[in-house]
Amino acid sequence: MTQRLTPATAALLVIPPLLWAGNAVTGRLVHDLIPPITLNFIRWALAFAILLPLAHGVLRPGSPLWPHWRRYALLGLLGIGLYNALQYLALQTSTPINVTLVGSSMPVWMLAVGALFFGAQVTRRQLLGALLSMCGVLLVMSRGEWAQLLAFRLVPGDVFMLLATVSWAFYSWLLSRTSEPAAIRADWAGFLMAQLVFGLAWSGSFAGAEWASGRTHIAWGWPLAAALAFIAVGPAVLAYRCWGVGVQRAGPAVAGFFVNLTPLFAGILSAAFLGETPQLFHGLAFALIVGGIVVSSRR
Repeated sequence: MTQRLTPATAALLVIPPLLWAGNAVTGRLVHDLIPPITLNFIRWALAFAILLPLAHGVLRPGSPLWPHWRRYALLGLLGIGLYNALQYLALQTSTPINVTLVGSSMPVWMLAVGALFFGAQVTRRQLLGALLSMCGVLLVMSRGEWAQLLAFRLVPGDVFMLLATVSWAFYSWLLSRTSEPAAIRADWAGFLMAQLVFGLAWSGSFAGAEWASGRTHIAWGWPLAAALAFIAVGPAVLAYRCWGVGVQRAGPAVAGFFVNLTPLFAGILSAAFLGETPQLFHGLAFALIVGGIVVSSRR
């Protein structure tokens, strides 16, 4: 059962887009140092090592995880293995603007998946909020010049990103459906570890396929080590923790709108680390995105 969108819940849902934007900027900085799917696997392997001292009990033979292993295997596939693998695959054949534009359809897919597969009702406020929020993302991606959107064309990478977005929508809805004992839900580290133990297996198999294809170059050094440390602690552990709690409190439909803050944060972080200066349209886009969140979450 979802609750009213409180300031504390809103803060929980703002943290993941900020960290995921940092993950995108970091990935751009090290894209020549390591293959993308291998980067994803090492990130989750490090996250596993971070969580192990806090949640090793969930892996014991008598843990309440194992009677529900199918559910966690599915969550691990959708949220850890499949989503990230598809996103990195998308960036191999598509441009960043195309990938981000496809990803900006997240609120629509949240509403569609909820209505079609989980019996959720879609309100007019949610539809209006989705429209406002997506307009804000399009404003960021077009850099205030709508003519740039006329050149938008689908390529195989865009299809991969579309599948990734649908995968994340299913993942978020499954998070809001509780079927496991309260003991697992109450332990945030154990709950994430329950997903991670299966997600690591999925991402490892995808990385194995990448290495089998011949992409085996890794340039080890301090830049890559620092990048791995950040994406393992921030986007992998902290962001997923905040997202999981936020989705349970506000519901997947409302939480989906917060994902559209990611390109806005990416623009700000790009200005700080990649030398891109923020423009007036960033402020206008922020007003549209936040407006969509407020409209969709009001009763």
